[in-house]
Amino acid sequence: MNEFLEILYHEFELPFSNPVLVFSLILLIILVSPVIFKRLNIPGIIMLIISGIIIGPFGFGLLEQNSAIDLFSKIGLLYIMFIAGLELDMNQFKVNKNKSFLFGFFTFIIPLAIGFPVCFYLLGYDFNASFLTASMFATHTLIAYPIVSKMGVSKNEAVAITVGGTILTDTAVLIILAVIMGNAQDGGLTLDFWIRLVISLTIFCLIMFFVVPKIAKWFFTNLEKEKHSHYIFVLTVMFLAAFLAELAGVEDIIGAFLAGLALNRFIPHSSALMNRIEFMGNSLFIPFFLISVGMMVDISVIFGGYMAIVIAITLSVVAISGKWLAAFFTQYVFKYTASQRKVIFGLSSGHAAATLAVIIVGYNAEIIDINILNGTIILILITSIVATLATENASKIMVAEAKDTNPEEIKESESYKMESILLPLANMINLEKLLEFSILIKDKSSKNPVSILTVVPNDEEAELNIAQAKTKLEDFIKQASATETEVNITSTIDQDVANGISRKSKELIADLIVMGWPTSSGKAKVIGEKMHGIIENTTKTIFLCHSDKPWATHQKIILAVPERSQDMEGFELWVKKVIKISEELSVPIIVNCTKKTQAAIEELTDKLNLKAPFEFKEFSNWEDFLIISKNVQPEDIIMLISARKGSVAYQPVLDTIPLKMETYFDENARIMVFPQ
Repeated sequence: MNEFLEILYHEFELPFSNPVLVFSLILLIILVSPVIFKRLNIPGIIMLIISGIIIGPFGFGLLEQNSAIDLFSKIGLLYIMFIAGLELDMNQFKVNKNKSFLFGFFTFIIPLAIGFPVCFYLLGYDFNASFLTASMFATHTLIAYPIVSKMGVSKNEAVAITVGGTILTDTAVLIILAVIMGNAQDGGLTLDFWIRLVISLTIFCLIMFFVVPKIAKWFFTNLEKEKHSHYIFVLTVMFLAAFLAELAGVEDIIGAFLAGLALNRFIPHSSALMNRIEFMGNSLFIPFFLISVGMMVDISVIFGGYMAIVIAITLSVVAISGKWLAAFFTQYVFKYTASQRKVIFGLSSGHAAATLAVIIVGYNAEIIDINILNGTIILILITSIVATLATENASKIMVAEAKDTNPEEIKESESYKMESILLPLANMINLEKLLEFSILIKDKSSKNPVSILTVVPNDEEAELNIAQAKTKLEDFIKQASATETEVNITSTIDQDVANGISRKSKELIADLIVMGWPTSSGKAKVIGEKMHGIIENTTKTIFLCHSDKPWATHQKIILAVPERSQDMEGFELWVKKVIKISEELSVPIIVNCTKKTQAAIEELTDKLNLKAPFEFKEFSNWEDFLIISKNVQPEDIIMLISARKGSVAYQPVLDTIPLKMETYFDENARIMVFPQ
C-alpha cells in the first residue's frame, strides 16, 4: 500500500513530469476553459493565455517549460502564420498590395519613431538597447487572426492589408535583428556578411515561389487520390520552409507565412484539405501556443521594484499607442470605417512571436537587461488581451454591418431562398470532380445540401437500381462531409432522364444544375439529343464541366460571354459563381465580351460589393472564336456562357462553339453555362 501511495505521489509531484498526464491536462484546459469563461464573456484566446499563467511555473507550478511543450508551441505559432498565408485572398492582395505596403510602412516606422526616443531619453538606455527595443514595438503577431477567421470577415480588405503588412514589418524587424547579431558575433557588418545575407534570402525566396509551387502541382495532380497524404505534404512544406528561413538568416515564422502563400492557390478555401488544416490548428496546435505564451508570464516581476513597473507600463503604452496611430493613419488615408480601423489595430497590436525572438536574442547577447525582458513579458500579456478584445469587438460590428441591408433587397437576393444545387448522376467516374466543383461554388450561407440525383428506368429492377446507386455514393458523401458540406442522395423513377431531372429540379427548387461535359462520340455536335433534352426541359442555370486535373492546379479563367447575356435572368448568378471560382482557386478572370456586357458586369460587381481580378478584352466575332486561344495555357480554364434557343442572348453560332472547345482545348478544363 505504501509503495502504491509513493508511486501515486511521485506521479502527481509538481511540476508534472509524466508526458501522458501533461498532455491530458493541456487538452482538458483547451476543452474546458473556453466553455467556462464564455459565460463571463471573456474571449477564448485570453482564457487560454490566463490558463497558461495559472498552470505555468510562475503560477501554481503544475507544468514547466520543457521540450515537448516548446515543440507544440512552435507548431502552433507556425500554424498561425501558415493559415494566415493560406487564407489570404491573393486576388484581393494583388489589388491592394500598395495599401499593404503603406500600412506596413506606417506600422513599422511609427512605433519605431516613438519607441526609440522613449527608450533612449526617458528610460536612459544606450543606442543599441534603445534601437533593438524600439524595433520590437514595430513587430506584431497575428494572435487574434483565428477570431476574424471564425467570424467570417477574413476576406475584408482591412484584414487583407493587415496580413499583408505583417510579412513586411516582421521581415524588416527580423532582418534588423540579424544585422545587429551579425555585428555582435562577427565583429562588424562586413561586406561578406551582407553578401551572405542577400544571397541566402534570394535563394530562399526562389525555392518558396518557384520550386515549391512546381512540387505542389505535381503532388496534387499525380497523387490526387491519396487524400490522407495531402495533409502530411502540407505540414512537411510548412516545417521545411520554417527551417530554410532560419538557414537564410530570418525567423521561422516568416518561412511558415511564405509557405502558406506558396500553397495558397493549390488549397481552395472550401476544400476538405483546408478544413483539416484549420481543424487541427484551431483545435490543438494554436491553443497549445497560447497556453505556452501564458506560461512565460511572471506576474511577480510587477512587484520586483519600482523600475520594473515603470518599464513594463512604458513599453506597453508605447506598443499600443504606436499600433493605434498606424491604424488611424491607415484609416484616414484609405477612408476606412471605424470598425475596419479597429480590426487593423486589433490584428496588429498583438505581440508574441517576433517580439520574443528580438528580446530574448538581445537579452542573451547582453544588449538589453532583465527589466526590459520582464517588461516585455508583461507587454505580451497586455497586448494579447487588448488585441483579442479589439479584434472580437470589431469583427462583431463588421458582421452586423454586413447584415444591415434593406429587407426588400434581401428578399430579392439569391441567398434569401437558400441556394440549392442539383448534381444529376450520369457517370460515376466523373462524380468526384463534379462534386468537388459543386462544393467549390456553393454559397456557404445556404444550409441546403448538394443533392445528388439518380434517375432509373421504371421497370421491375427500379428499386434494386436505386439501392445500388445509393450504396456506390457512400464514399462521395464522406468526401463532402470532410468539407462540412451536407450531401443529400435523391432518386427518381422515369423512363426519360431529361424529364426526371427537370421534375426533380422543380421539386428541390434548385438554383443551378451541375453536370459532366457531354461526350461527342465523334459526332458533329457535342450537345447530343439526350443533353439537349435536359437543357431544353429545364429552365434552371446549368453548368457543364470537364477537368482531368485537380481544380486547384489551374492558373486563370478564360471567359467568353455573348452579346446581351446581361439581359438574361441568370446573369447575376453566373457572375457570382465565376467570382467564387476565382476566389477559391486564387486565379484571375480574362473576360472576352462586348463593351456593354463589360459595363453590366462592372456595375453588378459594384452593386454587390464584390471584388474580382477581371481583365476585359473586347470580343464580338464569334465566327472567329479561336482568337481567344492566343495566350491559353494547358492549366487554364476555358469557360463559355452559352444560351438556350429563344433567349435574348442566343445566336446560332453558339451551337458550334462546344465542339471547337473540345477539339482545340482538349487539355484544358472546360465549363459551359446555360443561364436561366
